[in-house]
Amino acid sequence: MQTRCSRCRSWIPENVECPICRQLDALTKSIPLSTDFSSVAPSAFVGHYGYPKVNVGILAPAERNDQADSLDAPRVWAKNNFSLPDLVSIRSSLINSRFSADIKKPERYLESAQEVAIAKKPVDVEMHIKDKPKFHLRTDAYAAPQGPNADLTAVEITSNPGVDTKVEKTISDTDLLASDGLNYLFKQGYDENFLSRILSVGMLGKERKLVPTRWSITAVDDTLGKEYIEKIRLLDESAPVMFYGGYLGNYYMVLLLPSSWNYELFEFSVREAQSKPSEDIPFSTDVEFFEGRKSYATSTVGGYYAARLPILEYLLNHKCQASVLVFRFITEEYTLPLGVWVVREATRKAMQEKPMHFDTKEDMIFFAKKLAKLKFNYHLDFLLKQSKVLKATSRQTRLTGF
Repeated sequence: MQTRCSRCRSWIPENVECPICRQLDALTKSIPLSTDFSSVAPSAFVGHYGYPKVNVGILAPAERNDQADSLDAPRVWAKNNFSLPDLVSIRSSLINSRFSADIKKPERYLESAQEVAIAKKPVDVEMHIKDKPKFHLRTDAYAAPQGPNADLTAVEITSNPGVDTKVEKTISDTDLLASDGLNYLFKQGYDENFLSRILSVGMLGKERKLVPTRWSITAVDDTLGKEYIEKIRLLDESAPVMFYGGYLGNYYMVLLLPSSWNYELFEFSVREAQSKPSEDIPFSTDVEFFEGRKSYATSTVGGYYAARLPILEYLLNHKCQASVLVFRFITEEYTLPLGVWVVREATRKAMQEKPMHFDTKEDMIFFAKKLAKLKFNYHLDFLLKQSKVLKATSRQTRLTGF
């Protein structure tokens, strides 16, 4: 049996000390805390409470860190298979030294936050905060975890915040649409995390303003995805192909059905799936058809766009389109929320696994049901019956039928 820790709300076995809280306690004892500290800042953060008056923070550990490059790097975390305790350790050390700002007005410390956000490497800073921070881990389903909040009283950039030429060119062009800037920089090799960071601190677009980080993350995933979809709609249809894989207790089963572009995502907890009849299991789902979505995915929210992007990358790289049916299995390994980046990187890991090819769509679905039963002791039939994409592809008249 498992229960939630009363402090950090993560799932732990009954009568067992919480490993996350134990790690946070050790961190508190090992790091000297002060209202003044020299550090390296890898990132900036924009909150959403009180919008359009928001808190803008510079994220930096309480002491210098030789591994600062990995403090805000989801792709690095996934590539190197950072564990949940690894991520708790590095992210809980990040103090969010923040100040209040109107989304459209320059504030006293905003330029410093922007310099941190656009720099190609973590920036040396001298931080001054109102009170000594007390370490704890702040988590939600959108942004990566961070340590305590602190009120910023002064900040000084003590190193030259180097900015790549392509980034400088993009943010200097005030006539460039934010979407065009994002797509240009993505093609130049800048990842989603960097793009959401510079979007959030108001460095892109014609009408520049601060964007809460949780919104900028999804805006980037959606913007990049739409660019891919425009190209994918013109490609030949894929053969039946399936992928399976995941990261940090989030496992993805991705079915590519031979058809025109459609996309549907189902998410559910394996814990609940194993304790209730299939038809009683709560699940989240959103869908789009060939013409695309006209509204926000309100059920699976940011995870919808984050999971879609790596799948689109695969389709474009392999020059094909498909109707895509995705199942997210959330297991007990995922003990606390770490942010929507987990969805993107878990799906990306699944799409990097060896593809499973099938002669027919029916063979692929049969195998998917067997795999869900084997891996999670779950009968997939109920969700398959709910699938709007599966129904649409079953009704679709194909040229090969004439």
